[in-house]
Amino acid sequence: MMKVYICPECGWIRTVSRRKDVECFKCGNPQMTMARITYEKYGNMTESEREDYAKSWLYIHRKDVR
Repeated sequence: MMKVYICPECGWIRTVSRRKDVECFKCGNPQMTMARITYEKYGNMTESEREDYAKSWLYIHRKDVR
């Protein structure tokens, strides 16, 4: 089963199949968070929809919102 992970630092999205500890290759964050989106839904998104999803996720989950 494919899973979708998102980096809580930079918003980079990565799909994996068997890993539980997923690191971000963009910013180096050692632990990404599982996103609440299915792989099927993510696969059907356009690139701009994926970017919007990541930006929205970061906005909602940011701890240091100013």
